[in-house]
Amino acid sequence: MSADKITRMANQISLFMESKPHAEGVAGLAAHINDFWEPRMRRELFDLLDQGGAGLRPLVVEAAAQIRRPAPV
Repeated sequence: MSADKITRMANQISLFMESKPHAEGVAGLAAHINDFWEPRMRRELFDLLDQGGAGLRPLVVEAAAQIRRPAPV
């Protein structure tokens, strides 16, 4: 999956979660990614975050601490 697609998907979830109280939005975003994204997708998200998170909304960056980082391949 391309970095652009991962960014777009994470940002779409973020836009929805930004309508909630902040802490609930952070937790909800992390829970959604943990529950529905396969390890390969989460690995690609963390690759983006490790490179500075360019293009990711701030809520995605903040939620990263609550997202399960998959084992490297």
